[in-house]
Amino acid sequence: MQTALLTAIAMLAFAANSVLARMALSDGAIDPLAYTGIRLSAGAAVLVCAALWHARRKQAGTARGVGAPARLPAGWLGGNWQGAFSLTLYAATFSVAYVMVPTGPGALILFAFVQIGMLAWAVYRGERPAPLEWLGMAIAFAALVYLVSPGLVAPPLLGAALMAVAGVAWGAYCLVGRGSQAPVADSAGNFARSAPAGLVLIAIGLLRLRPSWQGVALGLVSGAITSGLGYIIWYRALPRLSRSRAALVQLTVPAIAAAGGVVFIGEAITTRLVLATLGITGGVALALLASRHRKPAAERA
Repeated sequence: MQTALLTAIAMLAFAANSVLARMALSDGAIDPLAYTGIRLSAGAAVLVCAALWHARRKQAGTARGVGAPARLPAGWLGGNWQGAFSLTLYAATFSVAYVMVPTGPGALILFAFVQIGMLAWAVYRGERPAPLEWLGMAIAFAALVYLVSPGLVAPPLLGAALMAVAGVAWGAYCLVGRGSQAPVADSAGNFARSAPAGLVLIAIGLLRLRPSWQGVALGLVSGAITSGLGYIIWYRALPRLSRSRAALVQLTVPAIAAAGGVVFIGEAITTRLVLATLGITGGVALALLASRHRKPAAERA
């Protein structure tokens, strides 16, 4: 029950990131670069505090009543520059895309390209997807093409392309962090490394547009709560989920985000979005289930 609750909260947080971004950016309440910078900086502040608290708690536990040492333990702030770059690229393209793309289609494109990018990486590393994996991804890709094909309700092509880049960047961030032994410390380190770029983005955004207090507040909530605390909750649930189950539960995020767009922003649910959602999530689910039987290249050698 605890794992299910943590997972549900994390999925709500991920979907809320899309809703909050769209609420802030669709009506020009804040420049997308400033929004990105606020989100990264607020997330860094929360995650660094969480990593510091975790390190102090661990330090006190090992001190055995002697008194905690003055210095923090080595590695209390982890991460790397590859993770920070992927995170920054994801956050920036995500925000700019949501100026143009509605909540539901944006989350759907983001999720699809996370999975497409990770499958492409597996192929590049020598893994051979099963026929059902290829079929599932072909279905998902066809549904994605249908979603962005020309028409009155199609999302703008530039916005869709930027969201695709955000999806690939988020997939890269997940790959960089795979197997992390200290996810809170590594997440904090990645956000801390991205914070200087965030401050630069805030400065550029302020020169382009004076934000409203609502736009700033939404950026702070997205960074501190749905990103910072949301990632901590997700990483607590992740070790208790199989790899395929962890990927499958994320299929719920686009649907939750689309519902949030309807409730909080008044966006419409179109037939194209419903059909594309069914095609993309169904195709990806088929590919993920088939991938459970795939053997890595090292095992076949």
